[in-house]
Amino acid sequence: MAQAVLLPLALRRLVRHLAVQRAVEPALGIGASMVAGVALVALALMVVLPATAGAGLQAREDLALALSVVLLGMLMMITRHNAISQLVGLLSLENGLVLAASGVRGMPLVLELSTAALVLMLAAVAGFFVFRLRESLSSLDVSALHAHRGEREEGA
Repeated sequence: MAQAVLLPLALRRLVRHLAVQRAVEPALGIGASMVAGVALVALALMVVLPATAGAGLQAREDLALALSVVLLGMLMMITRHNAISQLVGLLSLENGLVLAASGVRGMPLVLELSTAALVLMLAAVAGFFVFRLRESLSSLDVSALHAHRGEREEGA
C-alpha cells in the first residue's frame, strides 16, 4: 500500500513543491534508452531461464521479471540526470528486489513489512537530499555536481 499509493503521492508533492520541470534530458537518447531496455530484459530472460531449469514455470518467470525490473531501474538511474528520476529508478530497483524475494517460499510477512518501511525511510531521506540539492545548486541536474567533487586540479 505504501509503495503503491503513498510514495507516488509524496513524489508528486515534492515535484510540485520544488517546481521541477517535467521535461528531463536523459544521458542517452530515447531510442537508445529503449534499445538498452529491451536488451536488458532479453539479458534477464537469457540468464534466469537456463539457470532455473529445475524450478517451476511460474517461479522461473517471476524471477526473470524481477531481474528485468531491477535492471531497468538501474538503467533509469544511470541514464537520467534529474535527481527525482534517479529516485524513481531506485524505487523501481527496490521493487524488483521485493518481487524476487516475495517469490521465495515461506517468506515471513515481517520481512516484507520491514522492507516497505526501509523504502519509505529511503524515500524520505532522498527527498530531503533532493530539496537540499535544489537549494544549493538551484537545479536538480546532477551533472552540476561535477564542479563540486573536491578533486584538485593538476597544477594545484
